[in-house]
Amino acid sequence: MALRNIGGRRPTIGDDVYVDESALLIGDVVLRGRASVWPCALLRADDDTVEVGEGSAVMDMAFLEAPKGRPVKIGRDCLVSHGARLHGCVVEDGVLIGIGAIVLDRAVIGKGSIVAAGSVVPPGREIPPGSVAAGAPAVVTRQTSSADADLVAAELDAIRTKARGYSEGLNVR
Repeated sequence: MALRNIGGRRPTIGDDVYVDESALLIGDVVLRGRASVWPCALLRADDDTVEVGEGSAVMDMAFLEAPKGRPVKIGRDCLVSHGARLHGCVVEDGVLIGIGAIVLDRAVIGKGSIVAAGSVVPPGREIPPGSVAAGAPAVVTRQTSSADADLVAAELDAIRTKARGYSEGLNVR
């Protein structure tokens, strides 16, 4: 992993965190316990804070940036999928951000919600808790189900197992 200090801002990494060696953390990045950051992810916090909550995963090639006055806050047990882009937004607990989704400045994704793959959440949009949002611009298409929550929990469990294996230098399948 590459850690870059900028203007006195430096990454803070909690206990039992996995960060891939190709990930780049710049500035005031805070990774809470059991979080994971995967290959080629870029977390850029040179102007404000990027916080990844306990047990959350930021997958391959995701990009998170916090412009001045607009921190990125990711809650507990969230999954930020491959190639997702988060810019100055809030993602509450238990959220799935789909592959390639974009969440823009001052948007808020409510607890337990899902942003579908490829969706664009425009600046300032609030997605209510327990919603599935899809499209560009993203709109609520339905409420989440217990099956949705189970799927997110299972994905996070698999990611945590893989992270432990990678941390221990094992060949994980």
